[in-house]
Amino acid sequence: MTDPDALNARIEALEVRVAYQDQVIEDLNQTVIAQWKQIDSLRRQFGDLVNRVQEVEDNTGGTAPEPPPPHY
Repeated sequence: MTDPDALNARIEALEVRVAYQDQVIEDLNQTVIAQWKQIDSLRRQFGDLVNRVQEVEDNTGGTAPEPPPPHY
């Protein structure tokens, strides 16, 4: 190979590598976006569950009502 041919081959190899890396980066980005959406959904669900448990504790965890005072 002559020197310009070797240079062209190296440039072509680098272009191919960059194209694959761009695709991998895009795939990773889409994966991260999907994971963040799932994390946000799970956080909302967890918050809802915490609120529901708190409501149940508030409704049933309190002390029993006082009996009415005796009449004189």
